[in-house]
Amino acid sequence: MRGKQIAVTVVIIAVIASFIIVPMLKQSPTLPEDNEDLAAKFTFVENLATNFGKKVPLSFEVTGDVAKASIYMNDSLLKSWDNPKGKINFTLDVSLFGVGAKNLSLVSTLKNGEEQNDTRLIRILSDISPEQLKATVVKSYVHNSSSFTQGLEFNDGTLFESTGLNGKSKIAKVDLSNGVIKQEIGLDATYFGEGITIMGDKIYQLTWQDQKCFIYDKKTLQIEKDVPYTGEGWGLCNDGKSLIMSNGSEMLTFRNPETFQIERTIEVYDQVGPRVRLNELEYIDGKIYANIWMLDIIIVIDPASGKVLSEIDCSEVVKAGKGGGEVLNGIAYNPQNKKLYLTGKNWSNLLEVSIK
Repeated sequence: MRGKQIAVTVVIIAVIASFIIVPMLKQSPTLPEDNEDLAAKFTFVENLATNFGKKVPLSFEVTGDVAKASIYMNDSLLKSWDNPKGKINFTLDVSLFGVGAKNLSLVSTLKNGEEQNDTRLIRILSDISPEQLKATVVKSYVHNSSSFTQGLEFNDGTLFESTGLNGKSKIAKVDLSNGVIKQEIGLDATYFGEGITIMGDKIYQLTWQDQKCFIYDKKTLQIEKDVPYTGEGWGLCNDGKSLIMSNGSEMLTFRNPETFQIERTIEVYDQVGPRVRLNELEYIDGKIYANIWMLDIIIVIDPASGKVLSEIDCSEVVKAGKGGGEVLNGIAYNPQNKKLYLTGKNWSNLLEVSIK
C-alpha cells in the first residue's frame, strides 16, 4: 500500500530522482569511452542550470578532423557548422524551450564518416518566484474517515471521490452535507485505486502500479472499459480537452480522453528546481492545482509552461481536518458555487477553504 509503510522509501527515491537524471544519447552517434578522445567537445564540464528567458554564451573546441558539427537540444537541431576549427562560440536561447531538464548535444561527423556525441544536461528553471498564499478554513463538513482519499471532484453539483488501498478502492458519490455515500462501486481487491476525473458522461480512474485506467459511466458507476498506460498513476484532472495525469514525479502528462494516448508532457519547475511528488490534481480557471505528497502544500501550475505560479500553505487546514488521518490529499472545486474544498487520506473532515 502507498501509506506510512513505504513513505520513507519513496521519499528517498523521489529526492534521488530529482537530482540524478541520466542524459539520453541520440541513437546513431557513439560516444568514446574516454571523453578525451572526442574530436569536438564542449568547453564546459559540469551540467548547466539557468533560468527561462536567458541567453547563455557557450562554446565547444574542435581538435580533430571534423567535417560537420551540430548542436541539438533534445531532438531539435539548433545550429550546424561545416569543417569547424578551433574554439566555436554560440549562444543558447533557452526561451525557445519550456522549463525542465533537457539534453544539449554536440554531434560531430568526422571526415572518415564516424559520428561522435558529447552531451550535457541543461536544466531550465522558472524565471518567476511562486506567489506565497495561505489556505484558511471557512466551513467544516463530515468526511468518512475510512476513505483513503485519492481523487476528489465535483461534477454538476455532485461530489465524487475515489479511494485507494487494495480491497478498499472504490468510486463513490458523496453527500457533501453529511458525508454519506449515496452510490458506490468497488474495484477488484487486486487493484489500488488512484485519482479520478470526469469528462462528459465518463469517469476516469487511475490505478497506482497496475498501469490501467478504468472508464466508468458517470450515471451508473459501471465500468465500461479499461485502457493501459506505462508507469505509475497518481493524480488526474482535465482541462475540458485533455486528461492531465501525474505519476509522483515532476512530470505531468496530457492524454487524449478517447485513446489515452500521450499528447504532450510538461515538467513542473520553480526558480530552484523540479517540484516532485505531484499527486492529486484539480483544474481550476485555467490552472492546475496539485497536492505535494507528504507536504502540507498545494502548488498552482501554468499548464502551458510548467512554471509554478503559486504555493499555498495548507498547514492550518491540516491542523483542522487531519485528526488521526494521514496526508493532505484531495482538491475539489465546485464551479456552481465557486468554492474550494480540501481533505486528506482517512480524514474525518472535509473543509471548505479560502485562498489568500
